[in-house]
Amino acid sequence: MKPSLQHASLWLGLWLASLVVVVALSLGSPPPGPEVPNADKWQHFLTYGVLAAAAVQVFRRGTPLLLACAGVVLLGIGLEVAQGTLTATRQMDWRDAVANTAGVLLGAATVLTPLRDVLVRRGWI
Repeated sequence: MKPSLQHASLWLGLWLASLVVVVALSLGSPPPGPEVPNADKWQHFLTYGVLAAAAVQVFRRGTPLLLACAGVVLLGIGLEVAQGTLTATRQMDWRDAVANTAGVLLGAATVLTPLRDVLVRRGWI
């Protein structure tokens, strides 16, 4: 974790809780409503982008951040496999895994911007 981040354990806990929410939503029944073709790809992209951007806020640059982002990519791939093998209401789609990975890459890229230390600079909470 970033040594200068106030309440780092709280932020880490919130990040981990968000991963749990993603797992639960990914393995539960899909929400009712009309399906818009490929709209879920944008949902995957944005969700995993936010997870990676949040990891940038919590973890130090280098190995800790790399491991966190790699873990999020593996989680996305694992959830796609789980949807295809462990659920009757979901389907595995390799394009979802690609959208997840692209989102992680974009979110992780915030480490190269001034946004990388928003929580540290603002002293949130």
